Amino acid sequence: MQEGKTVQRRSFALAFVGTGAVLAVLGILLHFILDATKTFDLPWFILGIGLAAVLYGVFQLTKGTRLTPTIAFSGKTAKRFLTNNAIMLALMVLIVVICFLEPRFMQIQVLLDILTQSSTRLIIALGICFALLIAGTDLSAGRMVGLAAVISTSMLQTATYANRFYPDLPQIPVFIPIIAAIAACMLFGALNGFLVAKYDMHPFIATLAVQVMIYGACSLYFDLPPNNSQPIGGVRADFTALGQTRLFQIGSFNGISILIPIAVLFTVAIWFVLNKTVFGKNVYAIGGNREAAVVSGVNVFKTILFIFILASFMYGVGGVLEAARTAGATNNYGNGYETDAIASCVVGGVSLNGGIGTVGGIVSGVLIFTVIQYGLQFIGISPMWQQIIKGVIIAVAVAIDMSKYKRK
Repeated sequence: MQEGKTVQRRSFALAFVGTGAVLAVLGILLHFILDATKTFDLPWFILGIGLAAVLYGVFQLTKGTRLTPTIAFSGKTAKRFLTNNAIMLALMVLIVVICFLEPRFMQIQVLLDILTQSSTRLIIALGICFALLIAGTDLSAGRMVGLAAVISTSMLQTATYANRFYPDLPQIPVFIPIIAAIAACMLFGALNGFLVAKYDMHPFIATLAVQVMIYGACSLYFDLPPNNSQPIGGVRADFTALGQTRLFQIGSFNGISILIPIAVLFTVAIWFVLNKTVFGKNVYAIGGNREAAVVSGVNVFKTILFIFILASFMYGVGGVLEAARTAGATNNYGNGYETDAIASCVVGGVSLNGGIGTVGGIVSGVLIFTVIQYGLQFIGISPMWQQIIKGVIIAVAVAIDMSKYKRK
């Protein structure tokens, strides 16, 4: 094999800055040249890509002292890059194909819609990643989402709604039902953690059992008279505002969903927990080598217990926000959400073998699945074919993950 070449990191960074600057200028020029009725917001996307390239180049320049002074390029590094980013590269190809088939996909509003749909999914995925990082899983996530949605909406209906869950309940402050819903999820999360930590029960079995319990309990609650299993509606405006408020509405611009900054806030918080706290380091330690973590003095019982409690808190928040976004709930709410969350984490690089995974990867995994679902619907692909494509992506992602683990 031909030996690879090396380039100075500074030259590498300046190449990104230069290319990004050219793309940014090109985007601005195309905005005045191209017909917006045919290319829509393509110039602004080119401008955004250019600015992203400039920022990446600046990052390489400013952080160059902490990194190696040179970058090696070879057939081996190229193969590693393709393997590590195969799903992302496939997504880029898919986006190009969708834009070619349906140019309306090249709109900033479409991007904002994708980010809005990704927001609650991201919060749920950030919760479930903790179980995956210790080489476990959490099958109860979706049912906790439904439980939180049902509990919160059942106590936040308008006084004039005909089929109120609690006909005689006064209009209580909005935060009380939200806290109650999240607390209920955290109780079941504590049960998950106790079963796994105390009895060394495999998370798959423990969370499967709790999943069934949650669905049964939620269905019993949902069936209470006078509701009798009727979909919960008539939700108060101060609650739906948590999921339906639009920010920065100016002129024809429809604004940004409040769910997007909420998701960003939780993303930053989870990143901080995983990277800057002792608890986060203990999570990676248990996932990487549980026996070594015990020898190092990590309290495995408390860490695992808190993992599932924290995860259930995230599911509760996700359920509340989903209920606020859709202004209603049923006992089947959240069904299958855990599957999408697990798949998003795996596609984003969280290893099923534990100890490996980043918040940035999870964000990209969620966005990948949302873009695929939204984009295929945009061009009219059958929902059945969408399921097949999602299944293929999950299988490929897991295969890549296992092959990397074997090489290590």
